[in-house]
Amino acid sequence: MHYISKQYITKHTTMKNLFIALIAATTLFSCKGQEEKQAETNDSQEVAMEYKSFGDQITDDAVISNEEMSEKFKTLKPGDTLSVKFMGEVSSVCQSKGCWMTMDMGEEEAMVKFKDYGFFMPKDIAGQDVIVSGKAFVEEVSVDEQRHYAEDAGKSKEEIAAITAPKRTLSITSDGVLIPEKQ
Repeated sequence: MHYISKQYITKHTTMKNLFIALIAATTLFSCKGQEEKQAETNDSQEVAMEYKSFGDQITDDAVISNEEMSEKFKTLKPGDTLSVKFMGEVSSVCQSKGCWMTMDMGEEEAMVKFKDYGFFMPKDIAGQDVIVSGKAFVEEVSVDEQRHYAEDAGKSKEEIAAITAPKRTLSITSDGVLIPEKQ
């Protein structure tokens, strides 16, 4: 029979414990590295949106939705104004100079003009979502002004002639617009 000394068993147990501790430490640091890599990956997936800016410098924070903006318009009476910043879809743009645009507000459209004609929009942004900052109000637009806008929009002579009554419109005088750049 083979006799094993206590010293050998103690030394062997100590080596075994060190080996287990080494494996545990390696596993722990390995997992921590994966967590850091995962965190780095998650951070890199949060890409900041890039915008083309028109007019005053505005930011994309505190932007309300198009639906919220439509609800705000419902509370306005002629003569009321409201400072707003919202995101919505452009329905059409002045094809002469880009000096106005209309935006879809659900059942209605809002006419957006630019403060002091200080800036203009690209003519090809219909269908795009943009962020608009400015003053919202409700006004009555004359027949002549409606016809002018219809002409600028490229409407037919028949469509222009069909405009025969003043119209209550949703309006915005914008001081700044952000158009998301295509990635």
